[in-house]
Amino acid sequence: MAGIPYELRIGRRYLRSSGNRFLSFISLMSMVGVAIGVAVLIVVLSVMNGFEMELRSRILSVTSHATVTAFGAGLEDWQSLRQRALANPGVLAVAPYVEGEALAIGEREDGASSAVTVRGVDPELESQVSAIGQRMQRGSLEALVPGGFRVLLGSEVAKRLGVTEGDTVVLAVAQGNVTPAGVVPRMRRFTVGGVFYSGMYEIDNGLALVSRPDAVRLFRVPTEATGLRLAVRDPMRAPSVARAVAEELGGGLWVDDWTHRHANFFRSIELTKRMMFFILLLVVAVAAFNIVSTLVMAVKDKQPDIAILRTLGARPTSILAVFTTQGTVIGILGTLGGVALGVLISMNLERLVHGLERLLGTRFMDASVYLMSDLPARVLPGDVALIAATAFALCCLSTLYPAWRAARTQPARALRHD
Repeated sequence: MAGIPYELRIGRRYLRSSGNRFLSFISLMSMVGVAIGVAVLIVVLSVMNGFEMELRSRILSVTSHATVTAFGAGLEDWQSLRQRALANPGVLAVAPYVEGEALAIGEREDGASSAVTVRGVDPELESQVSAIGQRMQRGSLEALVPGGFRVLLGSEVAKRLGVTEGDTVVLAVAQGNVTPAGVVPRMRRFTVGGVFYSGMYEIDNGLALVSRPDAVRLFRVPTEATGLRLAVRDPMRAPSVARAVAEELGGGLWVDDWTHRHANFFRSIELTKRMMFFILLLVVAVAAFNIVSTLVMAVKDKQPDIAILRTLGARPTSILAVFTTQGTVIGILGTLGGVALGVLISMNLERLVHGLERLLGTRFMDASVYLMSDLPARVLPGDVALIAATAFALCCLSTLYPAWRAARTQPARALRHD
């Protein structure tokens, strides 16, 4: 205690003084306000981070990292092109595919239908570029045998059509057949070989997988593949790797990757995250600026003490340090409490949400709207540090004006009526 400056000892004593209970209560409320603001900001940003991470994980588990597609008819001699693409050190696996749009029609009496993207794949090679085979609810990816005319449907498509494994659906494509009765859409009956659930509503609601040779016959593609699907070592470098592969294959190819196909998702998440940070920072600012009123009242209450200290030789900077210490301690305790509370809630958020859902008998997350049914949270140390530093800085700024007023106190005027 002897080595601690007297300004710090006095500031700490004022903070825990029981002489003015109302002032102590206001100080406590300021501290609690800062803690709640910091905790809310950490929880919200953790949810945004978790949503982004979960969305990226689900997208990468069911889609390829990048695609290289030929213009026009398709790829000639895709086997040799695949080997050349595999020679790139950034590429892990390559799989051919044929893709087109179709209308899936169930064979129920109501004639339910759903627009789908039909993708023709080779099961063995497809399993190397995506994890769709691990997301099967019924059936398996190996059911797609050439000439079997089997189809794997997303869970939402299967639900809409009212079909399951073993049922049949009709795939109708826009390319028509000329008949004496006119041009009619080309249709083919497929047997449902399985149903997959990716967790991404957009995919489960609009993707159908068939064998690549069957897709060639359905869409009457003149070549055996329209493009190559790539799995790369570093998904974040997918754009540059895909461009390099396209150049190595001779150019004249359409390059696409997961960051481009789903750019709107991640751009909206990043924009929302920034907006929520600044909006919720106002909550922390309001709580921090409550320290101003707390210290102004403390300065008013301690006028005689300030006058006595000045009379004993205390400098204005010492008085400034006394009340700055008081406000800083409120800021430190409030910030640390908010960080602990926010991290604790974020780490247990899914359990808390599921408990509330069971208690209220409702679902907070609709997969058709939010693309997932859970509320994931991911605490990033960088975000926590930024929030804590910003909140503490606001608290420190809030102490300057009251402390400056205390430092300008004139002893004679303060003691005039005492």
